[in-house]
Amino acid sequence: MDLNDFRRQMDEIDQGLVGLFERRMDLSAQIGLYKMENNLPVYDPAREQEKLKELAGKVKEGREPGLIALYTLLFELSRSEQEGILNRKGG
Repeated sequence: MDLNDFRRQMDEIDQGLVGLFERRMDLSAQIGLYKMENNLPVYDPAREQEKLKELAGKVKEGREPGLIALYTLLFELSRSEQEGILNRKGG
């Protein structure tokens, strides 16, 4: 394998991640609507901490900090998506 082979594989993974990101944000929007309709807060720190702990247990030792950083950002983006829904709907 050469560098171009590795890069092609990375490009394939990136394409998959883009699709998963879109799905996650679409779902976040739906969750935002649900929360608005049910008067629930966007931010649930206990849920996020629970998920971070769970997810960190699924990666190789030493990769936990990177996974936590990634998911912390994803949670922030999901909250932003939900808050955008609430603001557009006047919630």
